[in-house]
Amino acid sequence: MIGTIVNTCTIVAGTLIGVALHKGIKEKYKNVLYDALGLACFAIGLNAVVTNLPKSQYPVLFIAAMAIGSVVGVALDIDGRFHRLVDRKSKQGEQRASGTRLADGLATATLVYCIGPLSMLGPVISALEGDHTFLFTNATLDLVTATIFGSTYGIGMLLAAPVLFLWQGMFYCVALLSSEAVSEALMAELLIVGGLLITGSGLSLLRIKDCHVLNMLPALLVPPLWFLLMAIIR
Repeated sequence: MIGTIVNTCTIVAGTLIGVALHKGIKEKYKNVLYDALGLACFAIGLNAVVTNLPKSQYPVLFIAAMAIGSVVGVALDIDGRFHRLVDRKSKQGEQRASGTRLADGLATATLVYCIGPLSMLGPVISALEGDHTFLFTNATLDLVTATIFGSTYGIGMLLAAPVLFLWQGMFYCVALLSSEAVSEALMAELLIVGGLLITGSGLSLLRIKDCHVLNMLPALLVPPLWFLLMAIIR
C-alpha cells in the first residue's frame, strides 16, 4: 500500500504547509501549479491508453464503455451533484463560525480527495500490478490541494488524511481479494478507460476543456460487466 501511504502523507504535509502559509497562496501560484499538474495528468493518462491499446482483446470496448458510462453519469448528474455539494459546503464555510467552517472544510476536502479516477483506480492498479504511478500523481495533486485547504481552514484539515487512507485502502483490499478474477485482458481495458479519464482530468486542469470527468466514472464499470457477461455466455 505504498502508494496510498504516500498519498496520505502528502495530504498531511500539504495541510501543514498550508497552515504555515496561513495568509493564503496567491492565485498566480495556484494557477501555475495546476497547469503543471494538468500536463502531468494528460501525459500519464495518454501513456496508459497508448500502452494498453495493443493489448486489448475488444478494440471497441473502451469506446462503448466511455459512451455508456457518460450517458449513465449524465443521467445521474454525478458531476453536477458533486460540484453543487462542494459549492454549498464552501459557501456555508465562508458564512459560519470557525468550528463549523472546519466541518464544512473537511466535508469538501474529503470529497475532493476521494472522488476521482486517480483515487479510485490507483489503489486497484497498485494492488494488482504493483504500479503506483496513478497514486503518486494523485498524491502530487493532493499536496497542492491540501496546501490550499490548510491555508483556508487550518490544522483540523489533517483529519481528512485517515479518511483518504481508509477509502483507498478499501479499493486496495477488494482488488487483492478478487485478484484471481481480474485477468490481464480486463486490466488492459480498465487502464485504457482509466487513462482516458485521467487525460480528461488533465484537460480540465489546463482549462482547455471541462470534460466533466466525474460523469464518465461509470465507464469503469463497463469492462468488468462485459467480461462477466462473456464468462457467463461461455
